[in-house]
Amino acid sequence: MNDEQIIILYFARDEQAITETERKYGGLCHSIAMNILASTPDAEECLNDTWLKTWNSIPPQKPQKLSAFVARITRNLALNRKRMRLSRVAEISMEELADTIAAEEDQADELMTHINAFVGTLEPLERDIFVGRYFFACSVSHMAFKLGLTPNAVSLRLRRIRERLRIYLEKEGFSI
Repeated sequence: MNDEQIIILYFARDEQAITETERKYGGLCHSIAMNILASTPDAEECLNDTWLKTWNSIPPQKPQKLSAFVARITRNLALNRKRMRLSRVAEISMEELADTIAAEEDQADELMTHINAFVGTLEPLERDIFVGRYFFACSVSHMAFKLGLTPNAVSLRLRRIRERLRIYLEKEGFSI
């Protein structure tokens, strides 16, 4: 079935349009989602969202090139999903660190100066773990894979580093 026939099905609100779109462009959209998300379950959810968004967009839109239309939808949905995932990882990692460092807003600059000094005292592997987790917001599993460690080993090192940071900051006059 060609693109024009599929688009006619969408305008007729015939659910066969989704089946035909998936049959024709499922591979393309799956590749896009996997390249961005690197996760089969996330890519499959993204594809389901793609078909729903396509159904809801046609009509009123009438794409000139259906492949580009569904590819753009897939790309945007995958990027949004990835941003949400990274945002959640960042939020979790900052919550971990907030348990260790609590400062008043007017102390933020001074606190950052002391944290930077503390990071300078860490061994290279510890520094990579700390910066990866709390600056780049990498997940524990990603850090473990990247550094050739187990997730438990990374978690344990992070816990020990946070404790040392707490002691360091208390010595510098911060109440924790």
